[in-house]
Amino acid sequence: MGKLNIMKERYDQITIPEELNFRIQQEIQKSRKQQEELRGAGKSRRFRRLIHSVEAAAAAVCVLFTAALNTSSAFAKEAGELPVIGGLARILTFRSYETEKDNIAVSVEIPTIEMIEEDTGIRVDEINQEILERCDQYADEALQRAEEYRTAFLETGGTQEEWAEHDIKITVGYEIRQQGSDYLSFVVKGTENWTTAYSESRYYNLDLKTGETVTLKDMLGGDYVELANESIRGQIAERKASGETFFTEEEGGFAGITEDTKFYINENNCPVIVFEKYEIAPGSSGEIEFEITGRD
Repeated sequence: MGKLNIMKERYDQITIPEELNFRIQQEIQKSRKQQEELRGAGKSRRFRRLIHSVEAAAAAVCVLFTAALNTSSAFAKEAGELPVIGGLARILTFRSYETEKDNIAVSVEIPTIEMIEEDTGIRVDEINQEILERCDQYADEALQRAEEYRTAFLETGGTQEEWAEHDIKITVGYEIRQQGSDYLSFVVKGTENWTTAYSESRYYNLDLKTGETVTLKDMLGGDYVELANESIRGQIAERKASGETFFTEEEGGFAGITEDTKFYINENNCPVIVFEKYEIAPGSSGEIEFEITGRD
């Protein structure tokens, strides 16, 4: 084997770390968004030439950086350990797309955390990677479930026209609950309009002073279980008195929280505990929320 072939084989065997690959994708997405904004603002020929120059420079930097990653394992390791800058943070859309196959519509909007204040050492790459993988996985599995449902429907006598009337939709998206100076709180959701059995909601609560994930214990103290249970039972009693319906504990209704109970942090910096549709009340009630304010 020639020297050139040996070098090529070594090059092909080098693997870029997943976390670093995600960060490169994130920067590319950010660069494209900035360039699109520049294109919309500039109308003069001179301005367009400037944009082309920026694009060329960015492309050259990207090529050089990628080449360095692929040819130097030491450089790749150091780049992968670069600190994520930021103290305040915001949620941006990292990737979005819509597609349709066999009258199954899929809409995906994947968020990412971007740090916008420097020199805190807070790292969010791992969370961002987790979000990306979870969203992609949910969309893939939901599409497979819908295709299996379609096959069963057609095999049991349903027609293509009847199937189209089902208007099957798979949605992956996110909602921001708080984007402040102390906390970043948001939820990533996956839903399928033909079934609630596989719906998923995952809440992310980040302390922007420490970079750590916030727990109910962090928010409410060591006796958070008793405090939250007392508050929720009191709120349920009040809401029942005003006409709302809740399942009894024997029917599968509220029986107490656990360390895995879902919550977000609202604008008052209070935890809001969330129960999914059908979890403690009839489906017509939708999601049920309880703000926990703590003891006076």
